[in-house]
Order: sequence, then C-alpha cells, then structure tokens
Amino acid sequence: QLQLVESGGGLVQPGGSLRLSCAASGVTVDSYGIGWFRQAPGKEREGVSCISSSGGSTNYADSVKGRFTISRENAKNTVYLQMNSLKPEDTGIYYCAARSGGPLLRSMCGMISSSFGSWGQGTQVTVSS
Repeated sequence: QLQLVESGGGLVQPGGSLRLSCAASGVTVDSYGIGWFRQAPGKEREGVSCISSSGGSTNYADSVKGRFTISRENAKNTVYLQMNSLKPEDTGIYYCAARSGGPLLRSMCGMISSSFGSWGQGTQVTVSS
C-alpha cells in the first residue's frame, strides 16, 4: 500500500524559502502523478502544483507560478516542492497526494483533490515576520 510522508515545513520570514519533501513507501511512486495541496485556516484545500509520473508534465496554481517548483527523484521515491519568495498567504498545511485510477490516469498531472487516493499527513508552513 502506498504511503506518503511530507517533511520540510516550518516557520519562515516573508521572502524566504523552504523545500518540502514527499517520501513514498510501500509502492514505488514512479508510476504515479503526484500533487501538492494546501489548506489555510478557515479555507478550503486548494491545489498548488502537480507533476506527472515521468516528470515531463507539471502545473501550478496561478498564485504560486514563478515562485514554486515541483520536481521528483523516482530513484529516491521522493517528490519535492521548492518554495521561494514566500508570502504570508502561503501559510497553511501542505499535503502531497498520489493520483488514483488505472495506470494511464494515475500517471497524469492533476490538481483536483478528488482525483487523488493516497494522502500524506501534512506539514505546516508558516510565513510570518
């Protein structure tokens, strides 16, 4: 069974950077598209970024384009989210998730949460001075 564990969150000042990691275990993650989501207090969960199984396709929410970069190292069974120029509005719990469905569907990039079947427990990111 695929399990995901996020790490790398913390407290950072505005303008700072963090790199989140999503480590998979139980199943090799190289056949799964992976998404990053976040949920701020009092708000709904939103898609932040996604990457296809091969890494050849990525997508970003408009609010993070040009600041966040998603990447993956399938040999390490890990997906990363590099976050630069952080803003207070980036504060929230960040989750990674693996696409569900058949082999073709689950390999794809996507940012609709209902398309994801395996979720990590989340890591807190706080951007504050």
